[in-house]
Amino acid sequence: QVQLVESGGGLVQAGGSLRLSCAASGRAWTVNPMGWFRQAPGKEREFVAAINWSGSITDYADSVKGRFTISRDNAKKTVYLQMNDLKSEDTAVYNCAEGLRWSRVLSDFRFWGQGTQVTVSS
Repeated sequence: QVQLVESGGGLVQAGGSLRLSCAASGRAWTVNPMGWFRQAPGKEREFVAAINWSGSITDYADSVKGRFTISRDNAKKTVYLQMNDLKSEDTAVYNCAEGLRWSRVLSDFRFWGQGTQVTVSS
């Protein structure tokens, strides 16, 4: 199976930016969709963004649209999440995962990474 490792999280001031990376190892990188999810303290995990196999199609939660950008580099087996104009509401553990189909549903994703913490101070 594919092992996913997220990195790039940290502490940032509101209005600042972070770039998260999700690197794959193990089996060959697939052409499946990839997605980012997040879970804030006391909250359920929620969809953030997804990208298709080629990177030509993206999908974003309304809460992050216009601020976050998902991209992927299949040669590097890596998916990215560029986060701009961060808000305190963005504070969460961010995970990437492979999609079994084009979907926002958690159960349609697999190979979850361990996550990276993003903390936004105001």
